Amino acid sequence: MADTPVMRELSVAEQRYQAVLAVISGGETVTEVAARFGVRRQTVHDWLAKYEAGGLENLGDRSHRPRSCPHQMGSDVEVAIARMRHAHPSWGPRRIVYELGAQTMVGRGGPVPSESAVYRALVRLNLIDPSSRRRRDRKWKRWERGLPMELWQMDVVGGFRLCDGRRAKALTGVDDHSRFCVSAYLMLRESSRGVCEALALALRTYGVPGQILTDNGKVFTGRFNQPPVEVMFDRVCRENGIEHLLTQPRSPTTTGKVERFHRAIRTEFRTDREFRDLAQAQAELDVLSGHVGHEVDG
Repeated sequence: MADTPVMRELSVAEQRYQAVLAVISGGETVTEVAARFGVRRQTVHDWLAKYEAGGLENLGDRSHRPRSCPHQMGSDVEVAIARMRHAHPSWGPRRIVYELGAQTMVGRGGPVPSESAVYRALVRLNLIDPSSRRRRDRKWKRWERGLPMELWQMDVVGGFRLCDGRRAKALTGVDDHSRFCVSAYLMLRESSRGVCEALALALRTYGVPGQILTDNGKVFTGRFNQPPVEVMFDRVCRENGIEHLLTQPRSPTTTGKVERFHRAIRTEFRTDREFRDLAQAQAELDVLSGHVGHEVDG
């Protein structure tokens, strides 16, 4: 029921007080007061009970905000989120949740917030612009294997500068389902031997996947040579019972997960700097990728 002019002119507490006085001192009936103030009779009875229990102060609206919220993010967690975002602007909610979980494992304690909670915190802290989020195409569908070790995506990425002027490259590999990095092996030359040494290290460390997907580079396959030949990478796959899949020409999105890992290497590992030698670069790359350090040839 809409407010009457009398209701609009007075504050909430005042109008209720006037209604109470009209009944108590004015001699009006509850029905008459309810009609004049535009409310139900039960509402007037409620006001009378509140006034009797606590006086004028009890007639105001009480806050519906709960006294406590067990799911509310603590200020210490928000501080940790802000520090991570400032230190690593490319980190999104998913990565921040992962890092918060790692801190919890080493003694931080307390529940780890969800990705949506971290996103809302970033918006509150003005560390992310919600209007800049790209709308997902409804036709878009994630291409992903159902279980770990079904498929590895592998590729070679360069850009690791050494102080002596040489540039190193890395054989990278990620599990298609879990996105776990299975290879981040540096080598001075993109050779069949170096690539296969990196592949052998990954197989010894993590086991043998069902399939490996690569592009059509010469270090990976010789199927398109004239005449076709079996290069060392193909042979290692065959001898270990691995099906070697190749991307279609000019289709970089087919290996999009390993390409995304390359972007993380460039931004988080900072390939715009120079490394003292190959061993130092490999040691730092092992930390980023979560691998146990291994020896490299200088």
